[in-house]
Amino acid sequence: MDDRKTTGSTLDWDTEDQYWRSNYSSRPYAGSSGRYEDWQPAYRYGFESANRHQGRPWEDVEHDLRSGWESYEHRGGSRSTWEQVKDAVRDGWNRLTGNR
Repeated sequence: MDDRKTTGSTLDWDTEDQYWRSNYSSRPYAGSSGRYEDWQPAYRYGFESANRHQGRPWEDVEHDLRSGWESYEHRGGSRSTWEQVKDAVRDGWNRLTGNR
């Protein structure tokens, strides 16, 4: 994973999307049968949430993110539960905030 701290940088979702498209399969939760399209909404949610909650730790916002997942506008047809996607959301969050 990239070690840079990116909050406040010029990174955009398209850049992150390319990163995760290339790297999602190495994540332990993805498994061998997962398609990127199954994980993309979770990464985007983590990315956008880290931007929206800059300076706040994951532990302070996880409850709100859990609640917001059901109505997330870019969720598309995903029927994944929070428990199924939270590790990917956190990966998206951590990549943007520079946390591991």
